[in-house]
Amino acid sequence: MEFPLHDYAAGAGVATALVVTSPTVHGESLGTPAELARFLADQRLRPDAPAPGAEEVRQVSLLRREVRGVIETETAEQAVAGGRVLLRRAALAPVLRRDGADGAWWWSVPTAPGASLADELAAFLAYGLLGVVRALGHERFRACAAPGCRGVFVDTSRAGRRQYCVPELCGNRVKVANFRARQRTQGVTR
Repeated sequence: MEFPLHDYAAGAGVATALVVTSPTVHGESLGTPAELARFLADQRLRPDAPAPGAEEVRQVSLLRREVRGVIETETAEQAVAGGRVLLRRAALAPVLRRDGADGAWWWSVPTAPGASLADELAAFLAYGLLGVVRALGHERFRACAAPGCRGVFVDTSRAGRRQYCVPELCGNRVKVANFRARQRTQGVTR
């Protein structure tokens, strides 16, 4: 696997997507090889790789806990330390490559030959998380604002005002609850 260094938001987005698959957030959604394969396809990762097996599911589930731990850190220094641990799993030194389409040069990070799926993901996610700390600040690592949700996420939005780990799920639940509360206070029932 090789990924560009300039697109830290991609790695941070996959980190968030991975963390919210946890059974403690929105219910286990990476419990089988088929679910892991679907997750990888949805994230546009490893399109030519063989289908994952049960051991890859176990390893990625353990990685999910590590990534959550980095997102939940209290300081930027703790997040950077956690990111470094993830990097050491498979990342090699960055290399400068020329893009075939336009000839532009760009930095990319290869992973070690034979690295496991979880180790390759760890490296990709670590660069994303470290890129957010560098470019946007540690305050972009947040807990979901939806009542009762245990999700965490990395806000890579331009405005930096994201509140929910899964906006279309948690944000919608909050909007529906607020709407119903307004209806009750106005005496309208359905």
